Amino acid sequence: MSLAKWIDFQSLGDERGSLVAVEIGQEKAVPFAIRRVYYIYRTEPGISRGFHAHKALRQVAIPVAGRCRMVLDDGFRQEDVWLDNPTRGLLIDSMMWREMHDFSKDCVLLVLASEHYDEGDYIRDYEQFLAGVR
Repeated sequence: MSLAKWIDFQSLGDERGSLVAVEIGQEKAVPFAIRRVYYIYRTEPGISRGFHAHKALRQVAIPVAGRCRMVLDDGFRQEDVWLDNPTRGLLIDSMMWREMHDFSKDCVLLVLASEHYDEGDYIRDYEQFLAGVR
């Protein structure tokens, strides 16, 4: 079974362009109330991000432009996935170690979060993460 859980958003559009609406509480929608939205952009070549897990926070990562590679790790398995489709969001559950690599120059990664920022929710040490899931 894959660690990656995808949410496929409907793309609407015509000759003027495309539009994706992100909704809560609908089928194929974000499965939590969104309390924080942020985006990562202008990540320099060779820079990786993440390297943490969250105790309770859940997220959906959507590549609104460009692409990047996400490494997911549940403490037992690792899986690499490419985020490269603006109509597809990656659901990242709590207690999932994540790393982001190989950002394209034009990458803009939008993240929808279930909670407000709380430094106490982060696990930034991989060995501590493993101890919490094993």
